[in-house]
Amino acid sequence: MGNDAPGAATAPDVDYRAVQQSDRFQQLKKRQRGFVFPVLVACLVWYLAYVLLAMYAHDFMSTPVFGHVNVAMLLGLAQIVTTFAVTTWYVSFANRRLDPIASEIRDAAGASPASTPEEVSR
Repeated sequence: MGNDAPGAATAPDVDYRAVQQSDRFQQLKKRQRGFVFPVLVACLVWYLAYVLLAMYAHDFMSTPVFGHVNVAMLLGLAQIVTTFAVTTWYVSFANRRLDPIASEIRDAAGASPASTPEEVSR
């Protein structure tokens, strides 16, 4: 039994090494890394600050804000909100700045959107 669906078109031969070494692909990687690495560092610093505050600033973190809600609870919730905000920000960034280049590279290589290296190797 094969992995190919009946009647499925075969993927075109694409030189993925040449695509990977192209200037346009390098630009795509540079843009993606230019976004991801600084945001990753900022998020890690934000998380580490929260952990360090929880470990060493007990009085500050236990400061009541309203009712039984204290600073630690608000900062913990802010960690979750930060995760969703960064995800939304990245999706927006990718749609605007990465996807057009990726489509251009895919079109130039002659590969359809479904012809990823993983699918071609099946």
